[in-house]
Amino acid sequence: MLDAAHYAVSEPLRDGGSVEIRALRPEDEAGMLAAVERTSAESLHRRFFVAKRHFSEAEHAFFMNPDFKEHVALVAIATEHDRPIIIGGGRYVVFEPGRAELAFAVVDEWQGHGVGTLLMRHLAKIARDAGLEELVAEVLPENAAMLRVFGKFGFKPASRRDPQTVHLVLQLT
Repeated sequence: MLDAAHYAVSEPLRDGGSVEIRALRPEDEAGMLAAVERTSAESLHRRFFVAKRHFSEAEHAFFMNPDFKEHVALVAIATEHDRPIIIGGGRYVVFEPGRAELAFAVVDEWQGHGVGTLLMRHLAKIARDAGLEELVAEVLPENAAMLRVFGKFGFKPASRRDPQTVHLVLQLT
């Protein structure tokens, strides 16, 4: 079984660069906040479905403290100006036995490089290894890039809980 809390792999990007996909760590807090600052209001809206720039203490604690059993969080790290920076993140949260909801965000200047696809691939691998049966995602209809990423992995539209979003499901078993 994979040790999700210590997960780390190096992956090539479409443009020939590379990123490290690894488990979120407590020391990533400043890097995560910097990534949020570098992400446009539009991209944050596509991730959170509301205008979002700052987080409450409870939200902050939730996002920075995954347990790597019911809540798995990965970050994508690239090198800019000879130093590592967080350029994206993805996570799943188990909401009932065998089922988890998935979400991603990628810093705007790194969108279109395959970062979301890499995060999806590794989260799906961890979810399968953990015995999850289904991943679900809620996506705004105008978020064509994320709809393409989920489509590549075989997510299928399912009945909607909210008419303002596209509800997608991936069977892992």
